[in-house]
Amino acid sequence: MKKPPHIPVLLKEVMEQISPKDGGIYVDGTFGAGGYSRAALQAADCKVYAIDRDPDAIANGQALVEEFDGRLKLLHGTFGKMKELLNDEEIEHVDGVMLDIGVSSMQIDQAERGFSFQKDGALDMRMSQNGLSAADVVNKYGEKELADIIYLYGEERYSRRIAAAIVSRRRERAFSTTLDLADVIRSVVPHKKDDIDPATRTFQALRIYVNDELEQLRSGLSGAEALLNHGGRMAVVSFHSLEDRIVKTFISEKSGKTARPSRYLPDVQETVATLKPLTKKPIVPSSQECLENPRARSARLRSAERL
Repeated sequence: MKKPPHIPVLLKEVMEQISPKDGGIYVDGTFGAGGYSRAALQAADCKVYAIDRDPDAIANGQALVEEFDGRLKLLHGTFGKMKELLNDEEIEHVDGVMLDIGVSSMQIDQAERGFSFQKDGALDMRMSQNGLSAADVVNKYGEKELADIIYLYGEERYSRRIAAAIVSRRRERAFSTTLDLADVIRSVVPHKKDDIDPATRTFQALRIYVNDELEQLRSGLSGAEALLNHGGRMAVVSFHSLEDRIVKTFISEKSGKTARPSRYLPDVQETVATLKPLTKKPIVPSSQECLENPRARSARLRSAERL
């Protein structure tokens, strides 16, 4: 059997949470290299509808479709529209939804896609390969807009300094490559030897903004909730605090809990619960997995069951 090109993060744990059953219908909302889809199809005689906005992922996944003889159906689109995509397939309810949020390893490894600040490539970052690019944002947006994007989506404390440096440099020539932008960021952000690369948070912010990732996540969670059968489960792997916070808040609210007026008071039940949390705290990768796959280090898995 051909080995998948990339290692799915928290694969064993995601399968334990979803628990595929014979005859079940499952959604892999972030197909990528197909790791979660493959595992679900191997675990049970089920059907998987896999979604990806990247046309390359859809094209590369055709071999997996043939391997599983019709039990895998690829859908080109965003997981934020999973309910509409599944309804177009005349599927109203499913038994499980798997989501692995953010950029895929394949996209990072392709320098020409512009996601990595460690490899030189076009300043692109578009998962769908169309629409607004990172270069459009960096070269055309005003200084305040840039600072707000970098602060909001990258949680970068030096956002104003970085935005000013970008605007100053682009007066001389426009940004066109990833390393060009990364070098400008590094020139104005203090950096210690053991810290993450100074460009990390700004690249994250641009990627999230260009791909509207946080709104996609909110829509995807709502779509999953609406699609799940009674007893159906969703498992969501996120990689940074912005994503994890959205997932945690969504599951908490849908479990019928509202924010406490005081941490010393109990949670207040005010709404009808539609989800039951299955993970009180997020599941994190083992030290062995982090050793074998460094990209797993920041992963967090949360899951819930439909009531």
